[in-house]
Amino acid sequence: MKKNISRWFQDAWYKEMYFSNIFVPFAMIFDDFRRFKLFLYKIGVYKKTNLSVPVINVGSITVGGTGKTPLILYLAQLLTEKGYKPGIVSSGYDGNSEIWPQWIDKQSQADQVGFEAVLMAKHIACPISVGRKIVEACHLLLEKSDCNLILVNDGLQQYSLLSNIEIAVIDGERRFGNGYMLPCGPLREPVDRLQKVDFVIVNGNDPAENEFSMTIEADSAINLVTNELKLLKEFSKQSIHAIASIGNPKRFFDLLERENIALDSHAYPDHYQFKLDDLSFKDDKPILMTEKDAIKCLEFAHKECWFVPITIKPQQSFVDKLIDLLKQKS
Repeated sequence: MKKNISRWFQDAWYKEMYFSNIFVPFAMIFDDFRRFKLFLYKIGVYKKTNLSVPVINVGSITVGGTGKTPLILYLAQLLTEKGYKPGIVSSGYDGNSEIWPQWIDKQSQADQVGFEAVLMAKHIACPISVGRKIVEACHLLLEKSDCNLILVNDGLQQYSLLSNIEIAVIDGERRFGNGYMLPCGPLREPVDRLQKVDFVIVNGNDPAENEFSMTIEADSAINLVTNELKLLKEFSKQSIHAIASIGNPKRFFDLLERENIALDSHAYPDHYQFKLDDLSFKDDKPILMTEKDAIKCLEFAHKECWFVPITIKPQQSFVDKLIDLLKQKS
């Protein structure tokens, strides 16, 4: 039921379905509440926190995945190579813990702290903390580590924290959907919010003026049970099942099709909680999935399950300008 409802809203937002117009009054209420909250910050009823280290905030103005987490991981590696000591803060979305904030390490349980936090800890050695209140998670990071820069994952709507640099990531294919605010459309903030950020990154497709491109690359798959590695081209001209519960599953399916892989694709809502039945097909075809989805399936995966690790490549001019701006802000 939840899957069908989520898919209906996705279709309404991105496929010119006009039924979503019935939610326009709710979208107006949503935006009014957002504006009122900003007003309370402006007059000082709510306080913004200015940390002792620079903060780079990576987020989006739409719901769903746009590529924020891969960009965070890229920036953490880049900044480490540039001599910084970055730490990462995230919300712990999908985590069921009753205690927040949480310190993340390789022993952290995804069901408690969220799947994205566990994925990040797997790929990067820098300190990570998660929390429902972003400022508390930042303070925990500073207390328990010697980081001198904080990367905030999906924090553009976290108005309680002052950021030195803001980066907005856009899905290059779907962009802003029908252009309406939630729940009538996919927008968490109006499009003009992008005029206030320092960088706009477009994931896939050509960037518009004053935007920078970011491409996703993948060339291999890893077995969830045996850890065997195969090149994606080894699956070419072979029929497989492809599953994805990311914001835009089509992006993952297109990536596989570029390798001449014949897909039986299965799209699920973003942050979908997979079950054993979701991996039980009436054949023995390989199942390819995203790495984030693989973390959710580890406990019940079988030998036909593979995940596809990805890397991102942002436009070099963005990298150069980011480093220059960071030096100025620091």
